[in-house]
Amino acid sequence: MKLNILDSTFSIVKIPPTATIPSWATTCDIFSITRTDEELSIVYPTDCLPINEEFEEVESDWKYIKVEGVLDFGLTGILASLANPLAENKISIFAICTFNMDYLLVKSHSIEKARFVLENEGHSFI
Repeated sequence: MKLNILDSTFSIVKIPPTATIPSWATTCDIFSITRTDEELSIVYPTDCLPINEEFEEVESDWKYIKVEGVLDFGLTGILASLANPLAENKISIFAICTFNMDYLLVKSHSIEKARFVLENEGHSFI
């Protein structure tokens, strides 16, 4: 797989599941919003987060690893080929999959180790 590490640093925000999606949550170029019956999670560029907002929980300092190219739904094992070697090397991930692509978030302090591990597994970075 061809991979790309995005420049921005991201935060994962947890707010109550019944909360309205905040207006700020869709104002940056890259974001992900997921609602379940247990939570509303927003992945958002850290430098775009409102400083006067109170959140239930925030996990900061994540970097995005983007799988380049449109992924066909018939492909299998894409996420596993990335997640398994990282797990074996004790690198935590937060995965996001969209219609076309897969993304992994890795803590900033582990991003170079993640790159090394994935390159040793045959993946390449742009």
